[in-house]
Amino acid sequence: MSSQTKEFASEANQPYREAFNLGRFVRANGTQLGILGVFCVLWIIFIRAAPDTFLSPQIYLAFMSTIPFFAIIAIPLTIVVIAGEMDLSFPSIMAMGMVAFSMSYNAMDANIESVTLKVLLAFAIALLTGTLIGWLNGVIVVKFSIPSLVATIGTQFFWRGAVLVLTEGANFTLKYIKGTFLHPALVGKIGGTFPMQMLWLIIIAVLGWVLLNRHRFGAHIYLIGDNAKSAELMGVNTGRRRIEAFMLVGLISAFAGVVASFHVAYFWPSLGEGYLLKTLASVFLGGTSVFGGVGTLFGTFIGAFIIGSIEAATVAVGLTGFWTELIYGLIIVLSVIMHTYLRKRTE
Repeated sequence: MSSQTKEFASEANQPYREAFNLGRFVRANGTQLGILGVFCVLWIIFIRAAPDTFLSPQIYLAFMSTIPFFAIIAIPLTIVVIAGEMDLSFPSIMAMGMVAFSMSYNAMDANIESVTLKVLLAFAIALLTGTLIGWLNGVIVVKFSIPSLVATIGTQFFWRGAVLVLTEGANFTLKYIKGTFLHPALVGKIGGTFPMQMLWLIIIAVLGWVLLNRHRFGAHIYLIGDNAKSAELMGVNTGRRRIEAFMLVGLISAFAGVVASFHVAYFWPSLGEGYLLKTLASVFLGGTSVFGGVGTLFGTFIGAFIIGSIEAATVAVGLTGFWTELIYGLIIVLSVIMHTYLRKRTE
């Protein structure tokens, strides 16, 4: 065959190669493309139904101020679910981290004069407390072979009870944080408009993506969720990895609790209770399988913004707030059906 004939054949086959590459890309990213499609369709509906609201930049600034409080936790929770586990204790960890923050700050009151230093040390203790609780959750699940769903339901009640006992059910102000650099660093506004909590969500999401997709920890998490026995045969320390995943949830939950409390400069013992269903919905709406082994942080990120916008959209189109949960349920069920269908088509 002459060189000209080969060149002609190569050019003739180019469309087929491009179609093949496109098909391979769709198969590899079907779940993420699916949730992105749901997001785009919903946003078109929102804009057409309430253009005055959803074409205004103010609504998006509001979303970026409120959605990160539960979306931040959804990132490490996705990793736990991919590993085939579940953690329902994160709302209590949020509150317990702030109790540790307040108690340690008050304990340092007589010994350290600098408010900024005390707040910084208390912040570190809050994060350490959350990480320790996550470690305890992991140990209970791994060492005692207790299903994580059951174990974390129990620890959720235990730590919520600890919060109520230690605070005697009282709420308290955090006005003293406003004079420190940590307040604007966590919940300030860049340029007077862009909320810092949104920036922290992006940072945590990117770090989580790198950990899950560019580090052996993430490869081990996917292996464990797909088949724990096979992962063990391949030399993966499955117990250690699962404990580390629970520790991540504990750490980020405590961080989210501090951010949410700093935002209003106040603490309520009920902190975190309103985030349970929204966080779980973000994870599963994003395409993460409850059976483990499948999931993406991109899907969770988009899912969080869908969940966070539904209530505002419901009110904006003129419906009462009673419709919110009905729409939550409908969108989640339809999305899970779509994800399941796409996954079967791409396998």
